[in-house]
Amino acid sequence: MAIRLYDLAGAEDDRRFSPYCWRVKMALMHKGLAFETIPWRFTEKDVIAFTGSKTVPVIVDGKQAVYDSWEIALYLDEAYPSRPGLFEGTESRALALFLQHWAVRSLHAPLLRVILLDLYRHVHEKDQAYFRESREKRLGGKLEHVAGDPMKSLAEFRGALEPLRPGLAQNPFVCGKGPGFADYIVFGTFQWARSVSPQRLLEPDDPVYAWRERMLDLFDGYARKAKGYPVGA
Repeated sequence: MAIRLYDLAGAEDDRRFSPYCWRVKMALMHKGLAFETIPWRFTEKDVIAFTGSKTVPVIVDGKQAVYDSWEIALYLDEAYPSRPGLFEGTESRALALFLQHWAVRSLHAPLLRVILLDLYRHVHEKDQAYFRESREKRLGGKLEHVAGDPMKSLAEFRGALEPLRPGLAQNPFVCGKGPGFADYIVFGTFQWARSVSPQRLLEPDDPVYAWRERMLDLFDGYARKAKGYPVGA
C-alpha cells in the first residue's frame, strides 16, 4: 500500500507550496517509496486531527502516522533501512539538523518577504482570511507592509546563501557527491518560492543556481515537473 502524504495546496489542487512538504516528497523519492499526495488546506485541520497534528506534512504508512518533516525523515530511514539512506550516520544527521535550523532562521524570513504577496494570491480562497490573520499576527504587521521592498529582501536572501557557496563550488550537492536530506531541506525552500512566485532568486553564475538545477533534475525531473514558475534567467 502506498504511503499517503497530506500536502499543502493552493487554490489549485496541484499547486503544492510547503517547503516542509517538499522536503518529505524529495525524501520519499530518494527512498524509492510509492506514495500518493492528498491536497490539504490550512483550514482543514479536522482532516488530519487523527494524527495529533494541526499542520502538514503528515504521512500515513499503514497504521503508522508521522508528522513534522524532520521526524518523517528519521522514520523513513528507520522503517526502510534497506532503501537508500537520507543520512550517513549520526554525524550526518547532526549536521542536517543544524542545517535545518539555519535554513529556517536565515533563509525563510527574507524569502518570505520576497514572495509573501505572491503566496497570498495563490492561497485557496477559503484559506485567505486565516492566512492573513495568522501571518499578520506572527509577522507583526499587514502583509503589504511586511513585504516592503522585495528587492532589498532578495539581496538579503542571496547574502544568506553565502555559507552554501564554497561547498557547492567544489561538490555537486550539499551532502557531497550525492544528495541527502540536507539537500532536501534547502531545496524545499526554493520550491516554496518557485511554486508561487515568478521572482528570479539566483543568477546563473551562482554555484547555488547550478545546484538547484541538479536538484530539479533528480528523479526524472520530479520537482521540475511540479506546477510553478520558470527559474531560468
